[in-house]
Parts: sequence; C-alpha cells; structure tokens
Amino acid sequence: MLSGTTMMVSLRPFNGVFPYPSKHSLVHRNRQTALRGTIYMSAQTQAVPSRTQRIMESISVSGEVGGAGGAYSYNALKRLDGIWSSICSTQTVQQAPQQVVSSFPGVSSHSVLAEKQLDKCDVVVCGGTLGIFIATALIAKGLKVCIVERNILKGREQEWNISRKELMELVEAGILDEDDIEEVTAVSFNPNRCGFENKGEIWVEDILNLGVSPVKLIEIVKKRFVSFGGVIFEGCSVSSISIYDDTAILQLAEENILSSRLIIDAMGNFSPVVKQIRGGRKPDGVCLVVGSCARGFKENSTSDVIYSSSSVKKVGNAEVQYFWEAFPAGSGPLDRTTYMFTYVNPQPTSPKLEELLEDYWDLMPKYQGVSMDSLEILRVIYGIFPTYRDSPLPAAFNRVLQFGDASGIQSPVSFGGFGSLTRHLGRLSNGIYEAIDGDFLDSYSLSLLNPYMPNLSASWLFQRAMSAKKQSNVPPDFINELLDINFKSMERLGDPVLRPFLQDVIQFGPLAKTLGLVMLTKPQILPSIFKQVDIPVLINWSRHFFMLGYYTFLSTYMDPVIRSWLNGLPSKVKYEWKRHLEAWKYGSGLDYRL
Repeated sequence: MLSGTTMMVSLRPFNGVFPYPSKHSLVHRNRQTALRGTIYMSAQTQAVPSRTQRIMESISVSGEVGGAGGAYSYNALKRLDGIWSSICSTQTVQQAPQQVVSSFPGVSSHSVLAEKQLDKCDVVVCGGTLGIFIATALIAKGLKVCIVERNILKGREQEWNISRKELMELVEAGILDEDDIEEVTAVSFNPNRCGFENKGEIWVEDILNLGVSPVKLIEIVKKRFVSFGGVIFEGCSVSSISIYDDTAILQLAEENILSSRLIIDAMGNFSPVVKQIRGGRKPDGVCLVVGSCARGFKENSTSDVIYSSSSVKKVGNAEVQYFWEAFPAGSGPLDRTTYMFTYVNPQPTSPKLEELLEDYWDLMPKYQGVSMDSLEILRVIYGIFPTYRDSPLPAAFNRVLQFGDASGIQSPVSFGGFGSLTRHLGRLSNGIYEAIDGDFLDSYSLSLLNPYMPNLSASWLFQRAMSAKKQSNVPPDFINELLDINFKSMERLGDPVLRPFLQDVIQFGPLAKTLGLVMLTKPQILPSIFKQVDIPVLINWSRHFFMLGYYTFLSTYMDPVIRSWLNGLPSKVKYEWKRHLEAWKYGSGLDYRL
C-alpha cells in the first residue's frame, strides 16, 4: 500500500528470520557503522605519532644524567612540556611550592635530627653537574665538602661550547690543570659566524669555538674532588633543610642526614629551594631551545654563534622569532649540532617544545643546506631556561646560598650557565671561603656574593627586543634589522666592543658607543624600537644603564683608593667591602680581559 511517498512493505518470515533487513534496520545499522568508523578514524588520527616522536623513538637513548640537556628521550620531552604548560597557565602564581627550608631558633643540639647525622661538613653542595666545580674549588682551599646528587654524577653526551679563555678560568680556580684542557676538548673550529636573514654576515675568531666533553670534564674534576677527600652522595635527593644558629641540617629523601655550616644550592633552574623563595612566581621571560646532533654534514668546519634565517613566524596562536646556533661535534668529522631557540613570555598560547621541534625538522635542512634524508639523527636536544628580572637571587635564608643557574647569574639571552659559571667561579670560591672562615653566614653577608649587577639587568632589554610581540605594529623583519644594525655597528667599533658582547659581557663604554652609532647611522629605527620594547621598559632599562656607568666609575676610580686601606678594617667590614668592590667590577663587566 502506498501512502504519499512512504512505502510500507510486509515481509514473510523465513524460518523465523527475516530474509531481508527492514529499511529502519538498514538506517540504524548504517548509523552504527558510520559511528564506529568515525570513532575508529578518530582513534587512528589520535594514534598517529608526530614526526618528533617517530624520530626520537627510533634513536637508542642511554640513561639520563643531571643538568640541563641531560635527557634525550621522547618521554622526557613530554614531561618537560608538561612542566612548561604549567608555567604558562593563566594563574599568576602557581600552586604553593613545597617548603624545603625551615629556620629554627637556638642551636642544633636541641634537634632530634642532630643525633642521627651521618656526616659533618663545612659545605654541602646540592646538585653535582655544575656544583662539582664550586665544590672542587672549595675543597682545594682546605674545606670539608660533600656533594648531594640525585642521579649518578656524570656529564651528558652533548658537548658544551665554550672559548678557551673561559676554560682557563677553571685552571685559575685550581679545578683543572692546563694539560686537562686538551683532554676535555673534543673539537675546535674557526671562524664563527653571526648573521640575520640575508642582511650580511660577520665572522669572528675564537668565540665558543671549542666543543668540551662534559663526560670527560666532569670525570676529571670528580676524580680531583675525591682525591682531596670529598664525599659524593649519588642517587640522593634533598628532602628538607633545617637552619639553626650554629649549623644547617640537611635531610635526604633516602633518610641520610648531613650537617653543614653552609649549603650551596646548585640544583639549577627548577631547584625546590628557588621555587620556595620565589613563591611559585612565573618567570619574566623564557628561552626555549630545541635541536639535534646529526651525522652527514659535509660542510662542517665553521660555527654559527647567532644566526637568523627567517622573520617572525606564527606557531599555533603565538608569534616567535627563531634564532640558530650550529657547531661541529667531536663525535665525528660529519657530525654537527644545531640549536634553534626563541625568547617568549610564558603565556597559555606559548608554543610547546614539541611544536618547535616540528618546525625544526622543516627549517633546519634549509638553514644548513642539507636534506633530512642524508642525515642520521644521533640525539635530540631540548630545554627551557626561565629568567627573572630580579637576578641574581639574594640569599633568603641564613646558611643557604644559590649558585649557577639556581642563582640566575646567567645572562637572560643565553641558555645554560656553564659559561657564566666559569667567569664567576674565582670570585665566588674566594668569597665563600672568606664567609665560612669568618663565620659570615647570615643571609645579608651571603647576599653580597650574589649582588645586583647592572650589566646583567641591562641585558633584559636585549631579550625583550629579540622576543616577537603580538600587535607591536613593527614589520616582521624588524628584529633581524635591529640586530643587524647593532652587530655591524659593533664590528665597526672593533674587537673591544664586539668580543665581550658575544660572550655575554656588557660594558658601559662599548654599549654607549654602539647605541650612539646606531642612532647616528639609522635614526629612523628608533620609533620601531619604542613600539617593540615599550616606553616603560626603556625607562626602567635607563636606570640600569645609568648604574652601569656609575659602577664603571666606582670600579675604575674608587676601587684603588678603598683597596689601599682594606687591611686596616675589622674582618666583617673588610669582608663586606671586598664584596662591594667585586660587585662594581663584575657588575660593570670590567672583569673581562680581552
């Protein structure tokens, strides 16, 4: 029977089963099939690994070690991206950090922990990858020193790039012999390039031109430390630190208990003590770094100190300006390490490291003039380096001092603190020894070892200028144009201006000359600078620029006068004045010798 456009069909059952499906059952089954297909396709889509995951899971990865860049696995990348996402969350202050350090009135003999202590030291260094250097410098001065390291204390496979001049700082501090430099140097190369998006190139010599093996370097320093009587607690992590009037008691998660006159926090950017001091506050800026060490580069005799091959580009909902570094690697003549990095403010829209790596696989072959098919990826490198304007970090507790990346002593435009560590190692080891010898271990006295440094604060303008900014109303190639004119101005002014800057040392005279030359040769760039970095930031930077000049004056003219009558002062006053003189010298960059 027909009724309008609807056909009703009556079918006779056959053996109790309909020989044909009804129209209703067909529609229902089709919907179920389509739904199952959608779910199956969705699961397939979600299950497809990223290019980064495929590459990283195809590489054999050895055990992770401590320190930045000590992990190479895909799982470690996802963990770090999780930490980065939490930093970028919309909350101004993250979840309240664990309270690691507690202060108690009176002496330690009243503590239950004092009866259980395993060892007594002058200094306990927490974090051994960079902490081994200050520990060895202090034990060479006759102090009793212990190291606590949550992993096995060994260096990473990926080389550290540094100049010979900076390595000599380790020799002067008594940490290495000069013959050791040859043993730890895996590769050397020259010349070194700076360039910005086809605007010309600048070539320099002996800047970050050595590839140092962290494995060999830390092995040599570790042997020296142990030979002096040093004790290393490997596979141990910090649980709590209790501060008393006469000592600090350190409890490890493994239930070992140490007491020490001073605790040095060398646990890096994510130190639990630093988290407690900063109260979970977001960093003011972050350098994101990805890269790889690969085999198959036929042109492999020079390096890139800083290079940009493109303008600002969009990654997800964020805009970034990519920069590159590239160095020959010591593992073979065709092996080369390339880093891609960018500066960002931590926001919910900030790109993840895996997103940067996806860009890296596309951009790196063009940048290096190679094909991905011709390369064998040996390891994938990644890291996040948070920085704060109020750095270096003053001591917040008696008997606890931050060191290395934990102190924020590194430049906000660098990633990793090994280079800045070598520069300050002699100053810090001498100052720490004097603080322990004189029992000047209150937070004020220790803060004098991590003082305000105007040249470090002035570097913040450079990070801001190198960070892509949404709706800044400047051309996409403005950052490259600004860097190009600055570098060419420094090149015209010569090595005394260019070389310190390339090694993250800012000095008043060279900076003033460079800025003056930029304004004379390209005054039309000034309005774009105001748009890019904002006038309040420039006003704040001007204060640090003035202080840079003031510290230069004090170190040049007042230091010799004050130093002449230091020996006649009481020991505590003498200690404080020596720290002020060092702050003037290092804060003005006058410690740098060409």
